[in-house]
Amino acid sequence: MDVTVKILRYNPEVSEEATWQSYHVTAEPTDRVLDALHKVKWDIDGSLTFRRSCAHGVCGSDAMRINGKNRLACKTLLKDVNPTAPITVEPIKGLPVLKDLVVDMEPFFDAYRSVMPFLVTTGNEPTRERIQSQKDRDRFDDTTKCILCAACTTSCPVYWSDGQYFGPQAIVGAHRFIFDTRDEGTDQRLEILNDKEGVWRCRTTFNCTEACPRGIEVTKAIQEVKRALIFRR
Repeated sequence: MDVTVKILRYNPEVSEEATWQSYHVTAEPTDRVLDALHKVKWDIDGSLTFRRSCAHGVCGSDAMRINGKNRLACKTLLKDVNPTAPITVEPIKGLPVLKDLVVDMEPFFDAYRSVMPFLVTTGNEPTRERIQSQKDRDRFDDTTKCILCAACTTSCPVYWSDGQYFGPQAIVGAHRFIFDTRDEGTDQRLEILNDKEGVWRCRTTFNCTEACPRGIEVTKAIQEVKRALIFRR
């Protein structure tokens, strides 16, 4: 079948304005949007720029807005986005666009790093692994699935309008350790997230949950962190 892919192009070396450009490719309904982008880049216009790596929904590098929704191009089938109409593809919102579909991820990673996304412990280094029950592990299992694609954070209206907001992913990253029984940095993380640009900026629109390609209940995790702040576990 013939598919029209309408891409928002931006090249700061050419113009300060982004413009829409349409491309026509032949594809199968079961092809992915990433396949269509490859055909554009490899066969029609080699200047098209976008990120991708594993192409299996694991690395999270090809997050973009497809038909107005944040998705991974490698997991989005053409048949699921109405290939009879032009398929619009644009960069995720809220982060500076470097070129075409590539955004500057540094502000996103800065927020992630600020919540201390690592195990904090004291005392001597253990001689064996830190034992944890399955029940304790299940408490934060959902938020371990994050692949840092930024789909949740860049689907958040608050993040679009407030560049200082930590964003959903940073809170998810903190949640994974806040509820880990082996960790001793909970109070520090909760204080960080108690900031005016922390969890209290969330407006519970559920955009983040809908955008997550891994099915993480992002909004639920944010609410759990809010409760942890109120009751301090």
